[in-house]
Amino acid sequence: VQALLPDADAIVTERLEMQDWVTLSQSGLEPITAGRFFVHTAADAELLPDGSIPLQIEAGLAFGTGQHATTTGCLQEIDALDLEPRNVLDVGTGTAILALAMNKRWPKARVTASDIDPISITVSEENIAINGGSVGTGPGEVALFVADGVAHQPIVSRAPYDLVVANILAGPLIALARDIADVMAPGATLILAGVLADQADGVEAAYREFGVTPRSRRPIGDWPTLLLHKH
Repeated sequence: VQALLPDADAIVTERLEMQDWVTLSQSGLEPITAGRFFVHTAADAELLPDGSIPLQIEAGLAFGTGQHATTTGCLQEIDALDLEPRNVLDVGTGTAILALAMNKRWPKARVTASDIDPISITVSEENIAINGGSVGTGPGEVALFVADGVAHQPIVSRAPYDLVVANILAGPLIALARDIADVMAPGATLILAGVLADQADGVEAAYREFGVTPRSRRPIGDWPTLLLHKH
């Protein structure tokens, strides 16, 4: 390791001011088109294509700007679904981008969104307001909860869900398989992302054990979006 390091005399140090590095890294993002969804910041609002569904997501402290293949894949899958869900759940909502997408795709549906990070819920509230949505518990509104997983009383009390979306990571998705299956209605649809291609079989196997079977995979590079169905 020492051989890879430069000489001590060649190292230059500089004290940096405190910055919101997450926001800075996301600033200047280009708009993303995923199906009919057009994800943009305020600076690109005038670029909205005809017939598209706008989602304004500003750079901030939560995950989910549409730039990553996992978010793009979920948006494409949400747009492509041929169903009319009435009660939907977004697990690990981040910026609420997927919850907002479902709210705009199915304006009469009741949307529930949760995240383990309280900052994400604050960011989600802001994004819902920016996009003309409402935070609340009724049809057409988005209910937001800070929750570690799905076995959380407010989330369970709003079950069963006929559509669940979870864009997190393979390990947590496997760990949550039973809890997610438990809150799904018979015949419900499940969209999973945050999974690398070589992890997809293991994730699907975990859900198959609880009666949720794979239907298709939508690959974007190394990141497939998994579509599953509960019997």
